Amino acid sequence: MAAPAERELTAEQTEKLLQFQDLTGIESMDQCRHTLEQHNWNIEAAVQDRLNEQEGVPSVFNPPPSRPLQVNTADHRIYSYVVSRPQPRGLLGWGYYLIMLPFRLTYYTLLDIFRFALRFIRPDPRSRVTDPVGDIISFIHMFEEKYGRIHPVFYQGTYSQALNDAKRELRFLLVYLHGDDHQDTDEFCRNTLCASEVITLINTRMLFWSCSTNKPEGYRVSQALRENTYPFLAVIMLKDRRMTVVGRLEGLIQPDDLVNQLTFIMDANQTYLVSERLEREERNQTQVLRQQQDEAYLASLRADQEKERKKKEERERKKKKEEEVQQQKLAEERRRQTLKEEKERRSECLPPEPHPDDPESVKIIFKLPNDSRVERRFHFTQSLTVIHDFLFSLKESPEKFQIEANFPRRVLPCLPTEEWPNPPTLQEAGLSHTEMRDQRLRRQRQPCCEPVLVPGSACKLPHRHS
Repeated sequence: MAAPAERELTAEQTEKLLQFQDLTGIESMDQCRHTLEQHNWNIEAAVQDRLNEQEGVPSVFNPPPSRPLQVNTADHRIYSYVVSRPQPRGLLGWGYYLIMLPFRLTYYTLLDIFRFALRFIRPDPRSRVTDPVGDIISFIHMFEEKYGRIHPVFYQGTYSQALNDAKRELRFLLVYLHGDDHQDTDEFCRNTLCASEVITLINTRMLFWSCSTNKPEGYRVSQALRENTYPFLAVIMLKDRRMTVVGRLEGLIQPDDLVNQLTFIMDANQTYLVSERLEREERNQTQVLRQQQDEAYLASLRADQEKERKKKEERERKKKKEEEVQQQKLAEERRRQTLKEEKERRSECLPPEPHPDDPESVKIIFKLPNDSRVERRFHFTQSLTVIHDFLFSLKESPEKFQIEANFPRRVLPCLPTEEWPNPPTLQEAGLSHTEMRDQRLRRQRQPCCEPVLVPGSACKLPHRHS
């Protein structure tokens, strides 16, 4: 089933739609139209509601679930002004009044009895508030259809929202309860409420909230304010930090009299608003000062924390450096201990030194890096590894070294390498008895032929040195 087509806009509504879009900056034309329709094409109320939403104030069409503000109605200093109906004049007037009095009494008595009995059969539907904003909008539509669009600007929100705004803005709130069935309601709305001087006063100095008592929202407010007759007006303001009724106007009141009474009530209570404004400014200044102090404290705290962080990092860095130095010392100590143990093990594993008279042995003199000399006899058939182990076991020898012979000058392959997987024996390395004898003789005449121990070199040689 196709959706029903939207109602076409009039020229006035189109102009308001474009104006509202320019004022609010909303790009969606449908959203602009929906907002204006909610406010019954009242552009001022729609713009105000939009501004309230931008300032963080909840929209009147999306109220937050909160408890309504309590209004103090028990203040004995409330200004009350009641306008009584004019007394009959002349014999004709009194005659008509006396004739109608029994009928009027009977009518209102029977009406009250009927309403009282009806409550037992069917509860009053006004006691359940389900759509307070809808009640307000419905009343505004009814008012404009019956009395025209020239009227004070209605607050298009719930009673609680009106109280909140009046409290936040420190303004007077004028509440009008509309009694549809009262005989003076029409005359009051047409001649008094829509008068230009009344409209000017209300729009410039007050918030104006109104609803019919036949609506659940209006009935709820009526139960709270306890009016005696209609038309009924109540002036509410923030007094002693509570929303308080400071004036009650009841009965058919004329425009000039209404302006005078409202002006008198506002002038008499203006000092409370001025005092509250001064207190708010003082609280705001105190709050700003406290905020500045808190910001300064936080800045100082952050600076102290930054200094403490740097100090902590410096302590951790020093501690880490000390731990590294300590670990290096321990590693060096372990290395030395391991080297010492290895020297002792190599020394214990050395074969016994041959006897000096053994013809298959040779004595070799070694020159150490500290220019000291050491000598030992080795068997011809022993591997050069034995020479390396012997020198390695000496305390004076370094951890890594090479053994060089003078004539011919060469490095002895004492440890396994790629070139010498199995180190040769002394005889295979050219350290024979004959050569040693010749060397020994030359050494006796001119000691210039002896193996040299070179420190810091690798044990395994990739190639033979020249």
